Amino acid sequence: MRIGARGLVCVAAGLLSMSALRAFALANEKLEGWVSDSKCGAMHGAKSPDPDCVAKCIKGGAAPVFVDANGKVWTIDDPDAVKGHYGHHVSVEASVDAGAKSVHVVKVTMLAQQ
Repeated sequence: MRIGARGLVCVAAGLLSMSALRAFALANEKLEGWVSDSKCGAMHGAKSPDPDCVAKCIKGGAAPVFVDANGKVWTIDDPDAVKGHYGHHVSVEASVDAGAKSVHVVKVTMLAQQ
């Protein structure tokens, strides 16, 4: 079976597209912010939510969320990744889906509370 020049171009374009998508999917960003809950989000106050309040809301059914330094609230698609960090000021390494306003947390590092 012979593939013409057009076929080779299509195959090459497909392979490049898959490589680009894979590289994009693997790219993580570092973000600083706070772990809050979906009930209160960024309304906990000036960048220092009460860990007990956040834990209580999450225990009551609210989902953990990440609030970045600009006050933007991000859904955490893997809530177990931030367990034990409720209400904490953290740096996260995460893949970001800006369209869905969600993050997939890969690594959490505690920062000084502010």
